[in-house]
Amino acid sequence: MKPIGPLMVEHRLIERMLVVLEQGLDAMRDTDRADTDLIAIGVDFFRTYADRTHHGKEEDILFKALVDKPLTGEQRQTMRRLMHEHVWARQAVGKLASANDRYRTGDAAALQTILYELGKLIEFYPQHIETEDRRFFLPVMDYFTATEQQAMLAQFQQFDAQQIHDKYAALVEQAEASRRAEH
Repeated sequence: MKPIGPLMVEHRLIERMLVVLEQGLDAMRDTDRADTDLIAIGVDFFRTYADRTHHGKEEDILFKALVDKPLTGEQRQTMRRLMHEHVWARQAVGKLASANDRYRTGDAAALQTILYELGKLIEFYPQHIETEDRRFFLPVMDYFTATEQQAMLAQFQQFDAQQIHDKYAALVEQAEASRRAEH
């Protein structure tokens, strides 16, 4: 298996979540009310799975390995654009999370930000995924030997194994900070 295999499998799960979120977005528009639980699930999914886990492997392993490869100018430009898009997605998810928090505390005007940011993410990800799947991942694999590809797959597995530990270490740290604030 090529290293892009797991990345493309992750894209399919992201696409499935986008369908759920789009259905939720339609319902929120129909009812003129935010589904704060669905938004919280979406934010967690984007932050943990799409960004930290998926984009993390792309940025910290694949893209770093490509830095020293003789990419074409167009491939380098695409890689820079993909990294820029990852930053943009992080910012959009942050705005969505903030708006969801404001809405939960009674700021009804935050609904418009929720609808807008969620709509942007739903529109963005299919195009981003198509660029990676169809125009970037496969061609750049030609720069790696079979041995390098197997090593990259091993790095992906190690990276994935660490993610669950990172998520729950952060969860415990947040809980501890919350308890300290209460006392």
